[in-house]
Amino acid sequence: MEAPDDDVPVENLAHPLLEPAGGTPQIISTDAQLTDALVQLESGVGPFAVDAERASGYKYNPRAYLIQVKRTNGGLHLIDPVAFNHPHALFDRLNNILATDEVILHASTQDLPCLRDVGLNPTRLFDTELGGRIAGLPRVGLGPLVETQLGFSLAKEHSAVDWSTRPLPHEWLTYAALDVELLVELREKISASLESQGKLDWAREEFAAIVNAPPSPARKDPWRRTSGMHKIKKRNQLAIIKSLWHVRDDLARESDIAPGKLLSDAAILELAVGAPTNRKEMEKVLRPIGMRARWFENTDAWLRAITDGVALPEDQWPESRAATDALPPVKIWRDKFPTKYAHLSHARARVDEQAQKLSIPSENLISPEFVRRICWNAPANVSEALAALGARPWQIAIVTPELTKALLEKQPLPTPPEVDESASSGQV
Repeated sequence: MEAPDDDVPVENLAHPLLEPAGGTPQIISTDAQLTDALVQLESGVGPFAVDAERASGYKYNPRAYLIQVKRTNGGLHLIDPVAFNHPHALFDRLNNILATDEVILHASTQDLPCLRDVGLNPTRLFDTELGGRIAGLPRVGLGPLVETQLGFSLAKEHSAVDWSTRPLPHEWLTYAALDVELLVELREKISASLESQGKLDWAREEFAAIVNAPPSPARKDPWRRTSGMHKIKKRNQLAIIKSLWHVRDDLARESDIAPGKLLSDAAILELAVGAPTNRKEMEKVLRPIGMRARWFENTDAWLRAITDGVALPEDQWPESRAATDALPPVKIWRDKFPTKYAHLSHARARVDEQAQKLSIPSENLISPEFVRRICWNAPANVSEALAALGARPWQIAIVTPELTKALLEKQPLPTPPEVDESASSGQV
C-alpha cells in the first residue's frame, strides 16, 4: 500500500480489512488440530497476538468461548476452548509456548481472567490499548488504532454477539481472526511511539503490574451494585432487593445465563418498592417499565424472595450504607473538610498540568483515588504512601513533587464562575 498523503488523516484513507491474508482458518476443536497448531506456533518468530471472545450479556460464566492466536511465520489459529476439558495437557503446552515471548493483548485486563481459567498465563505482556493511552493517542479502541496507525478499518458488527453459539458462523470467525491479524504490526507502531517519547519504560512497568496483579478479592455485598440503588431510601426495601438479587444470582449461576436476562435491575427495584404478593400484582408493578416474558419464567421464585424480604425483622434489614473504608464524597469536602479540599483542588490542577505536558490522560498518570487518599491523609512521605497504594515507580517520580506542593496549600483554587446561560443565549 502506498504511503498516505501527510496532509490527510490516515483514517480517511483506511482500507476495509475484510479477511485475514491467509483466509479465515478452520476452528480448532480436536487434539490433533490443536497439536498441529502448536507445532506451527513453535516454528514462528516474535511475539504472540492473542484475543479471546466471551459471551458477556448472555452467559453467567465469563469464560472464553474462542481464543485467537497469531504469530509471525506461525500461522493464525482459532481455538475452541469449550471443546477441551480443563486442565488439558495441550493447553499446558500452549502456555509454555506463549511464555517464550511477549503476548500482545488489547485491553488485557478484560481477557486475562478467562485465559487464565483455561491455563494460559502470559508472563510478558504488551497491551495495545494501554500503550496507546500512555502514548497520548486520542482514540484507543482496537478499530480506531488500526485505522490511525496502520490505515485499515475493522468491521465491529459482531462485537456483541453470543459467542457461546455453536457452530460459530463463518463471518463471526472472520471477525474474530481480524482482531489479531494486525496486532503484531500495531504493537510495533505503538512501541515506536512510546520509545520516541521516552515512555516505553513507563508502559513496561504498567504491563508488568497487570501480569503480576493478584486476583481481585470477592466483592462484599455485591447486591449493592444493583443499578439505580441510589433511588432506594428505605431499609425494608433494601431487604427485598438483597433477597431478589441473591435468588436471581443463584438461578443465573445454575442455568449459566446472564442475571439481567432473567430479571433486570430496573425490575428488581420496582418489585422492591411495589412488593407484589401474586403474579397479577407483579405484572401491574412491572408494566410501567415494559415487561419481558422471560421475567415471568421464575415468577414463584421472585415472589418467594419478596416474601422473605418483607418478613425479615427490622434488626436484620441491611444498613442504608455499607461499612467501607471509602473516603467521604468529594462534593462535601469544601464545606466539611476545607483544608483537605484545598489540598485536592491544587493536587488535581497540578496533576492535570503534568498530564497535559506529557500527553497522557490524568487517570493513567496517577489514579484519581490515589490523589484523593494522599490529600485526605496528608502523609509525611508522599512517595512511600503512593507506593503503598500501588502506584508504579514512574508515576511516583512524576507526581510526588506535585502532590507534596499541593499539601502545603491552605486555600483552594478559585472555582470558575458559573455561566449565565440566559444572558449568553440572548434571553431576557
